[in-house]
Amino acid sequence: MKLKMDRILNYSSAFVFVLIFAGCISSGSNSNRLNLLIYKDAEGKTKVIKSPGEWETRRDQILGEMQLVMGPLPDTSRKVPLDFQVTEENLIDGVRRLKVSFATEKNDRIPAYLLIPVGIKGRVPGILCLHQTTKIGKEEPAGLGGSPNLNYALELAKRGYVTLAPDYPNFGEYTFDPYKNGYLSATMKGIWNHMVAVDLLQSLPEVDPDRIGCIGHSLGGHNTLFLAVFDIRIKAIVTSCGFTSFFKYYNGDLTGWSHKGYMPRIANVYDKNPSRMPFDFAEIIAALAPRPVFINAPLHDSNFEVSGVYDCVNAAKPVYDLFSATDKIIMVNPDVPHDFPPSAREAAYTFLDKELNFQKRTTENK
Repeated sequence: MKLKMDRILNYSSAFVFVLIFAGCISSGSNSNRLNLLIYKDAEGKTKVIKSPGEWETRRDQILGEMQLVMGPLPDTSRKVPLDFQVTEENLIDGVRRLKVSFATEKNDRIPAYLLIPVGIKGRVPGILCLHQTTKIGKEEPAGLGGSPNLNYALELAKRGYVTLAPDYPNFGEYTFDPYKNGYLSATMKGIWNHMVAVDLLQSLPEVDPDRIGCIGHSLGGHNTLFLAVFDIRIKAIVTSCGFTSFFKYYNGDLTGWSHKGYMPRIANVYDKNPSRMPFDFAEIIAALAPRPVFINAPLHDSNFEVSGVYDCVNAAKPVYDLFSATDKIIMVNPDVPHDFPPSAREAAYTFLDKELNFQKRTTENK
């Protein structure tokens, strides 16, 4: 396999392999689903997509296919006033770290940390920072525990961004039963909550509402993708250890995706069978086009097997080609397990700086 390294070397050189596209798609039972420019229309006729306009029809189908599994995206009738409240404030390394909460729907408030650099001049980009599977939830990205490699909300705030780190349902301090409140998955409740979190970021006087990004690792990595597919306000996407093809997730055993913390319909309706699933992550990555996406896919990630990541990215590449945006997908492959090491984070942060048109904060401009 010949590896292409020209684009990503501008971001980081601290990798054993630094890859954008491998130039091949693995063979197997998934191969017939990886040509995303061919699909069946409502009448069962085969269609070949040749333009961005034609892709939008297919993209709408992908959103519909995701909702078959996740349940329907709520409409705006579920919205309530944000009722933003601050309960605690601390100063750390030139950053105000606020413990906050806000309303997402009737009888539901999300705890979160909001981090605002001291001395902001004008409006800066806002970054939604989604945590991994950890009991402490939002505290880890906010720098209050967990792995230092996952303190990205604090690191980005030190860089000059306004960041927001909310709890996912039933993590940290947030208890909520999606199923008793009309949702068919915790995943869709997460998407809804995160869309409201974007509303909050856009409402802040320190934030440029047209420069919103999202970053997450593991649970946060795929929740970043899910949010960005449904919310085009996300202008730059960073997913770390967030996905692989369903066919290569534990050799096609989707049990881990089908519990109540994710999408129970994967088991109840689709028998945990990748071949029966209406969508895969190839469609999700393609549905982001032409927006920029940065993927951290370690070589030794036991959760999200790296060749399956390549399958998805290579399948999405022709869709990005339609938009003349091939260079908007960047992938790095550090020689580590399921982690977000410093070299990969710095590459991701540089990516955000570029795509959100932001100058990294230095000691001189604090």
